[in-house]
Amino acid sequence: MKLAFTKMQGAGNDFVVVDGVTQAVNLSTSQLKRIADRRRGIGCDQILLLSPPDDPDADFRYTIYNADGSRAGQCGNGARCVGRFLREKGLSRKRDLTLLTDTDSLALNIAEDGRVFAGLATPRFKPAAIPFTADETASQYPLEVRGQNLSIGALSMGNPHAVLMIDNCDAAPVTTLGPLIESHERFPDRVNVGFMQIISPSEIKLRVYERGVGETEACGSGACAAVVHGIQLGVLANEVSVHLPGGKLTVSWAGGDDRVWLGGPTAFVFEGTIAFRN
Repeated sequence: MKLAFTKMQGAGNDFVVVDGVTQAVNLSTSQLKRIADRRRGIGCDQILLLSPPDDPDADFRYTIYNADGSRAGQCGNGARCVGRFLREKGLSRKRDLTLLTDTDSLALNIAEDGRVFAGLATPRFKPAAIPFTADETASQYPLEVRGQNLSIGALSMGNPHAVLMIDNCDAAPVTTLGPLIESHERFPDRVNVGFMQIISPSEIKLRVYERGVGETEACGSGACAAVVHGIQLGVLANEVSVHLPGGKLTVSWAGGDDRVWLGGPTAFVFEGTIAFRN
């Protein structure tokens, strides 16, 4: 089997985008892992599959696979890349699109200048909706990790996020503490872990350890989660610039039931086909 693909990136967060609208696609876990493998495959943080919608009110179904072959509920940076892909490949001429995901639907807005903005779903804070084990909803939760007593924010952006506020993002123990929190027993579906340094009410630095992937250059839903957590604590404004290792994203949230909007760069990297043995 040969599969056509497009490699894209948004602020260094890289993806393999697969058009399941014009070609038949049925990928196994081992094939997904091979695609994501940076030595033996194409290499990416996530694989993004577009297919026809199974809801008349949506434009496309958007399925996200992590590098380990597991499915993810949301990917904001990936959605922005998908918006540009759909536009430039002629799969849609609409400027406002609705994508179905494994969790909440996602809105895309394609501006006249080509910029793509993703509207993620309303944040969820109740522990059962994250999911996270806690007796009641709180702005911060204590979390013990191998003798360390941490304080985290926990919320869902269509996928689960833990947010730690730190003094120095560059020195954050992302690769050591990140996987311990990702697989903590209080997060039954694992969790994405954000390490946030507040520079000003309208600017933060962030590093993210993504579940099923590891640390990435950028994470759109992680940026949204960090900003929403800061807004909830009263330390961030409603529009924030987020500096990640791969570049800058913008996040805005009016609060309440409004979507969280994510903006930033997107780029095509290369295209090709990959062959699998039948």
